[in-house]
Amino acid sequence: MATLSIKRLSAEDEYPDLSQHNNHMAKVLTLDMYKTLRERSTPNGFTIDGVIQTGVDNPGHPFIMTVGCVAGDEESYEVFKELLDPVIEDRHGGYKPTDNHKTDLNPENLKGGDDLDPNYVLSSRVRTGRSIRGFCLPPHCSRGERRAVEKLSIEALNALDGDLKGKYYALKSMTEEEQQQLIDDHFLFDKPVSPLLLSAGMARDWPDGRGIWHNDSKTFLVWVNEEDHLRVISMQKGGNMKEVFTRFCTGLNKIETLFKEKGSPFMWNEHLGFVLTCPSNLGTGLRGGVHVKLPNLSKHDKFEEILTKLRLQKRGTGGVDTAAVGGVFDISNADRLGFSEVELVQMVVDGVKLMVEMEKRLENGQSIDDLMPAQK
Repeated sequence: MATLSIKRLSAEDEYPDLSQHNNHMAKVLTLDMYKTLRERSTPNGFTIDGVIQTGVDNPGHPFIMTVGCVAGDEESYEVFKELLDPVIEDRHGGYKPTDNHKTDLNPENLKGGDDLDPNYVLSSRVRTGRSIRGFCLPPHCSRGERRAVEKLSIEALNALDGDLKGKYYALKSMTEEEQQQLIDDHFLFDKPVSPLLLSAGMARDWPDGRGIWHNDSKTFLVWVNEEDHLRVISMQKGGNMKEVFTRFCTGLNKIETLFKEKGSPFMWNEHLGFVLTCPSNLGTGLRGGVHVKLPNLSKHDKFEEILTKLRLQKRGTGGVDTAAVGGVFDISNADRLGFSEVELVQMVVDGVKLMVEMEKRLENGQSIDDLMPAQK
């Protein structure tokens, strides 16, 4: 068969039009940088166009500043550091290329957290992601790699015992009853509809190689091959964040040990902490959050300022694009990188406790001026 040789187009011809874009990638990427980076690829063949595609296709988000780029493998963060270092610094509050991250998965170091008022705090949850060294990340992995990640995950998770003992459900082989039960439990992740994930290539071959594992009591959950290789979640009703975080740390440490024993440790380094697909999740990858009733405080003109000072963020209970219903918000830590897991959960515990106290004051028509937090 004859092959057609086409002269490679210039960087000027290939450089994306970012003039209408509002994401971290678009703020950083210049034509000169693009010229330099398009000459490189990672050992796995991931290129700068793969890194930026999601930010090119998605100019911005009405509520949050999106990152606009992803990693295709662990090496992406080094090979394309001229772009990714400034994006990370911008997204993570000035976190420098010379800074080192700290990890602390010892729940004994968390102060309090077992006494959040259940009349206001309806549920508590801690989640993170993990990537398995030696495999490409979801935007760039092959079918075989995805299946190998799934196989390793099933073997590791099936070795958990005690209150962590559970079962794996492969998306492609679920019965309708199993699927409906997981939907009812708010566990099931469906094929990505978010253009951010679709543009990054994370829905290829769906649902091959994807699944959900949970323990028998449905308080410890692992998603396999969604946005990251693993998404690990500990959750329960009520306000006992200490119990949720303890289960989270115990389960995560056991899983990591099991993967190491199979010669497949998690991606981690001193600078970035745990390495994940999206630069926004580097470091701890941790989001500790509660669903909390704040009908009065949320109407206060200082509500946004209070959240900022406490280093917390709010969402509707259905996710980032949803509004609060009945004054119930999903409140979680805003930071991921530069703080340890314990420090982030501590921010949530202390901040939510303060906001519940404010809510009680406002219910009784009292002032909250003396409770206003100082800038952290």
